[in-house]
Amino acid sequence: QVQLVESGGGLVQAGGSLRLSCAASGSFRSINNWAWYRQAPGKQRDSVAIISSSGVTNYANSVKGRFTISRDNAKNSVYLEMNSLKLEDTAVYYCNGEVRGQDWRLRSYWGQGTQVTVDS
Repeated sequence: QVQLVESGGGLVQAGGSLRLSCAASGSFRSINNWAWYRQAPGKQRDSVAIISSSGVTNYANSVKGRFTISRDNAKNSVYLEMNSLKLEDTAVYYCNGEVRGQDWRLRSYWGQGTQVTVDS
């Protein structure tokens, strides 16, 4: 009943920038926490950035100072601004939303994933 759709991935040179977007659609009351995860080949899926309903953010040490997470509640969307990209940032990036349903229950939903490839 809730769908998260991602966009913005692609191929970029080291040192460049990308902006990822994720928008929720369907029937729900609100979105609590938003988060971005990434998964590189042969690696586990790790949290990159989190933003709470009150706007408090948290970042993985590997991206702190380079990435910025933000949200637009009117658009039911979350964004990830990625700057000074490095080869090791190459991964599939997934958005995740904790969604407050019409029944007031919290459920977790995932975007479909978008490929970010950084080359030299």
